[in-house]
Amino acid sequence: MKLFELSLLLLGSSQAALASKLQKPLGGIASSAISTPSLPSSSSYDNDDNNNNNNSDDDTPPPYRETLVSLHKSLIEIESISYNETNVGHFLADYLSSLGFATELQYLPSSNSSSSSSSSLSNNNHEENQRFNVLAWPTSARDPHSPPQPKVLVTSHIDTAPPYIPYSVSPPGTPLGPESLIAGRGSVDAKGSVAAQIAAVASLLQDGELENPGDVMLLYVVGEERSGDGMQAFSERVNNDNSNNNNDNDGEDLAADTTTTTFKAAIFGEPTENKLVCGHKGVFGCTITARGRAGHSGYPSLGKSATEVLMRGLVAVLDAELGSDADFGNTTVNVGLIEGGAAPNVIAERATAQIATRVAIGPEKGGSGIVAGRLQEVLRGVDDDAFEVGCTEGYGVVRCACDVEGFETITVNYGTDVPNLKGNHTRYLYGPGSILVAHGADEAVKLKDLETAVEDYKKLILHALEEN
Repeated sequence: MKLFELSLLLLGSSQAALASKLQKPLGGIASSAISTPSLPSSSSYDNDDNNNNNNSDDDTPPPYRETLVSLHKSLIEIESISYNETNVGHFLADYLSSLGFATELQYLPSSNSSSSSSSSLSNNNHEENQRFNVLAWPTSARDPHSPPQPKVLVTSHIDTAPPYIPYSVSPPGTPLGPESLIAGRGSVDAKGSVAAQIAAVASLLQDGELENPGDVMLLYVVGEERSGDGMQAFSERVNNDNSNNNNDNDGEDLAADTTTTTFKAAIFGEPTENKLVCGHKGVFGCTITARGRAGHSGYPSLGKSATEVLMRGLVAVLDAELGSDADFGNTTVNVGLIEGGAAPNVIAERATAQIATRVAIGPEKGGSGIVAGRLQEVLRGVDDDAFEVGCTEGYGVVRCACDVEGFETITVNYGTDVPNLKGNHTRYLYGPGSILVAHGADEAVKLKDLETAVEDYKKLILHALEEN
């Protein structure tokens, strides 16, 4: 087949894949809503039809508005792209300490590796720029030198995707009101959740709504946007055998003591359009390598083009039914990177592609493996011996608790830290802002959605405490 014809085949099949039901999600955030938003009129920011408890346009500000906006602004103004979270972590720890929380910096191993490392979190002998999670709990409930024993963990991440985008408010030069649009990197994902969660817990404490303040703990992790190493490392510590704890600990190394945490529920903060998430798709990545036989491009029959084989394989994968579910829709594949060949006039001997697969089937542990097996079967059907496939472990669909009165519910297609926290606890996923603008140039959230999130986080915390 001529290269021009092959290009048409790939292009045509790719366009068909875009229109195909196999590549479209079911439910959740409608694919028709996915467009490039513009400030400030994008419908991605307008959740009025989805939220019945937003502040009305006459704007009676809640008592925490000023502190909420100030914290949100401070977090956004500190650049914290993944692996560069130290400054925002120190700021957040100092801020929480100023509110009367006991805080702990839980240091990760000095490398940027994930929890596959056997090293544990440590508070000792850390390097100046070593990365850390921020852990905090109210000191009014217990001796500050005593390990916390919370029932509910409230958590999000403090790292962001690149590039850094400065803080701004639209329309500029006007007083902040419910419709004010607050922009900047992390304004949605996920510093909006961080600020709203802290405001919610502080409000519950101030109003005396927590019977035992020590029932709630805050955790803000690093690395969610890349490897999830922050939550993985915290999970590793929490799930360590209690026999690993030193009975003669003098209380100064609280990071070691916090392995005894006993939470029964975890509330994760991510942009969910102020809706409670019933679950999200799983994910895994693969590197697909096609091997051919080099030769002169004038005599294609004497060689075997790895790039041609790879393209045929990718088209077959895009067209394949890899798994679907009534709640989570279809498993979808994104071909992110392609590389191959030595020169235009040389038959390519080797070509590679990197893909990301969003898994719509379970179980959580093993669902990704099922899909990976199907993917490899598809490739073998194209060429039985040309492909080498290496896939990450990944996970299948992640289900969360969503039967809470007063909340609309959705499913989402993106990954979170929810599966990185192992244990037998109820999982909730909620936050302000839309994933459709997260990571983009127009990332922004309306003030009314931040304030709605504060009230909703309060409801979720009280609900989780009542249930546990």
